[in-house]
Amino acid sequence: MADLTLRDVRKSYGGMEILHGIDLDIASGEFVVFVGPSGCGKSTLLRCIAGLEDITSGEMHIASERMNEVSPSRRGIAMVFQSYALYPHMSVYDNMAFSLKIAGEKKVEIDRRVRQAAERLQLTAYLDRVPKALSGGQRQRVAIGRAIVRNPKVFLFDEPLSNLDAALRVATRIEIAKLKESMPGTTMIYVTHDQVEAMTLADRIVVLKDGKVEQIGTPIELYRRPANLFVAQFIGSPAMNILPATCEANGEGMLVRHAAGGAVHMAMTPPTGPAGGEICLGVRPEDLFVAAGTDGLFEGRVDLVEQLGEVQLVYLDIGRGAPLIAKLPGNQEVARGSHLRLDVRPGHLHLFSKEGHSIARRETS
Repeated sequence: MADLTLRDVRKSYGGMEILHGIDLDIASGEFVVFVGPSGCGKSTLLRCIAGLEDITSGEMHIASERMNEVSPSRRGIAMVFQSYALYPHMSVYDNMAFSLKIAGEKKVEIDRRVRQAAERLQLTAYLDRVPKALSGGQRQRVAIGRAIVRNPKVFLFDEPLSNLDAALRVATRIEIAKLKESMPGTTMIYVTHDQVEAMTLADRIVVLKDGKVEQIGTPIELYRRPANLFVAQFIGSPAMNILPATCEANGEGMLVRHAAGGAVHMAMTPPTGPAGGEICLGVRPEDLFVAAGTDGLFEGRVDLVEQLGEVQLVYLDIGRGAPLIAKLPGNQEVARGSHLRLDVRPGHLHLFSKEGHSIARRETS
């Protein structure tokens, strides 16, 4: 069990700074996921924590011990890589036991740890096989087992499921979730570009962009209360619809009018002062529904319907260039070319400043 602290951690290659002052506190036993687009610095940050990359400046502590100059082998960290990195000539048992043999552990202790990890990962029946006789998912479980036997303070996962097909990704993700449940006191840090993995596995998510932290929070906090436009559109699939809008004082609140003409009253003070100003309005596709009669915040022509079974994605041309995407029940009849009015579930409008910062999400009146 160990907590991990980063203070103003920076990483540069030559004159190019990749990580720009990362501050992060990870509590003992937490499962924290780093997400972000390719090149955002999430794998670099993970490698700095592991000691595979030197920290250019800043401080890193594990269990209150400064780790900046400590070698990777002495940090109490085990890492599971994207590539399985198994020894092809060794059995599953020997792959899992190798690090313990190098560390000089007794044979009885090695055997106990390997068999315990194998049972936890449902690998007992495969201990005598070599990696080429295993499926991709089984090989990744061996790689995880090799990390488990070391009893590390911190587990690091670097996109461990990216080499697996869709079905194996789901199955292995479930195995990792079960593993976390069976090791509640173990700190785990997981890097992925897949938001489904992040949302289903994480206690907290760290969203990175261009080497900076955009927001840290639980999956539901990031989904419901994104701090800015980047997080709003990165978390959630399909991405949140964003429309330019204006706001102005109106009675005891403000009137928000989007670029396609619809308007809604919101019980809050205009963010840019009494006169109001330009903002962005956001609404998630799943928070839209077909309005009755002449009601509705949005109206337009249905350009495309993607039928997915339980749900359908409806692309509505509301006269602003990019379509408005709505996720509607799959059994609701919506025809391409028809005219449709959509409204928003109360309390599910998001407002952002012109600069992209969250203003509020409030109940509509």
